[in-house]
Amino acid sequence: MVELAEKPRGRRGRRGAQRTGEAGQNDHLRVPFISRRIPTYDILSEDSLAQIEATAERIMAEIGIEFREDPETVALFRAAGAEVAELTSDSWNLKFAPGLIRQILKTAPARFTQHARNPANTVEIGGDAMVFAPSYGSPFVMDLDKGRRYGTIEDFQNFVKLAQMSPNLHHSGGTICEPTDVAVNKRHLDMVYAHIRYSDRAFLGSITAPERAEDSIEMCRILFGADFVDENCVIMGNFNTTSPLVIDGITSRGIRAYAAAGQGSIHLPFLLGGAVAPLTMAGSLAQCLAESMVSCAITQLVRPGAPCVLASFISSMSLRSGSPTFGTPEPALASLAMGQLARRLNLPLRCAGNFSTSKLPDAQGMQQSMMSMMSAVQCGANYILHSAGFLDGLLSMSYEKFILDADLCGALHAYLKGFEVNEDTLGFDALAEGGPGEHLFSTQHTLRHYQTAYWDSAVDDHQPWETWDEQGGVDAATRANARWKAQLAAYEAPALDEGMDEALQDFITRKKAEMPDAWY
Repeated sequence: MVELAEKPRGRRGRRGAQRTGEAGQNDHLRVPFISRRIPTYDILSEDSLAQIEATAERIMAEIGIEFREDPETVALFRAAGAEVAELTSDSWNLKFAPGLIRQILKTAPARFTQHARNPANTVEIGGDAMVFAPSYGSPFVMDLDKGRRYGTIEDFQNFVKLAQMSPNLHHSGGTICEPTDVAVNKRHLDMVYAHIRYSDRAFLGSITAPERAEDSIEMCRILFGADFVDENCVIMGNFNTTSPLVIDGITSRGIRAYAAAGQGSIHLPFLLGGAVAPLTMAGSLAQCLAESMVSCAITQLVRPGAPCVLASFISSMSLRSGSPTFGTPEPALASLAMGQLARRLNLPLRCAGNFSTSKLPDAQGMQQSMMSMMSAVQCGANYILHSAGFLDGLLSMSYEKFILDADLCGALHAYLKGFEVNEDTLGFDALAEGGPGEHLFSTQHTLRHYQTAYWDSAVDDHQPWETWDEQGGVDAATRANARWKAQLAAYEAPALDEGMDEALQDFITRKKAEMPDAWY
């Protein structure tokens, strides 16, 4: 078992992080998670919120949610009062009287702790806490040198290392990219191990099959100790409903696995307006609320008090081509409203991120990302997956975009901190020291504050044109390319007990030996 209070931490400024004093480190902003000090932006009136909630209740009561291939979850809901209609031998339509799901969710915590193996990196999820995590789920990776290609386990490990290196991210994430060079039924073992070995932050486990969820939890029992895991959240699963209005057995059984172990879960409809949801934002919000609430409720039926996170992934669509569009204004507005709805339910929220359909880390990529990410921080989201690396409509994880996005996350640390107004910050003495017409470079006020007054970018260029041109006219993507390479070259793995490492590797070896490779 890991002795959490005594675990070696490595040298100051290391733990897989850059040395202090380097550009973009912003030590005065470094925190294990953000505690927001600015208010949320509430976009909808009480009447509008009530109408959305009433429509979500109508969806649950009159249309229902279809469950497939999981009679045990159906039985739990039947016992709780759901109306169950059998559709086939392995599918059921469940309808919920108004208020039933809301009542079930009352045992879910409004805020919870996810422990990291390094206690200094333990995060809080809920309330005024905000956690940034890398992007998730891309089958492809890309960089300026090799272009777009299928992801590998080496790419996966690289992104875990880059996330660990960043002072602006708080969480190691989950399936940062798909390691397609490892068999589908075995890659979850290598992914969870990579998070444990190359990072000392909290992470997400596998959700692609119930047995893979169980393996992820078991690896945490090896790492933290079974008793600690039974009493504390150390891992979460990120679960998608099958929209519209379906929860399949793989998903519901995986949710039950995490909940039974007392671990966290995120409950996420992926709603593409006009395809699997109404293309109007009010309609998408009502459907999202219904699906996510019912999915979250599974956790409370299994183990009241199990951590769960309400979530939304509302996307617009190009009505010319039928392709998903990301980073557009309408879903950003929906995120703002989703924040209000989550607070009314008193549940933590996951939504939005640095979304983009751009194929390159270019102006389109960052403009769309900023639109989406700002809606997430303004709405009060507590866990923001896809904070770094998202390109190509989530099909590609970009090394350069990862660096640019992580830098933006650093700026958001400063933005969410707000600013204080007091005698010192009002700076009267700075003006009085020299008087009219005198510069303030050497005033005592400037000397006191110059290291912490402003956020410092790791990749922006602020030089005059002439200097920038003389140095080769390097653009932001090229600067990001150099930076990710330098970071990987400087990376040092956080300390991990050798006996613990051996136990994890033995578990992986045994599990892999029990089954032949499967590639689908």
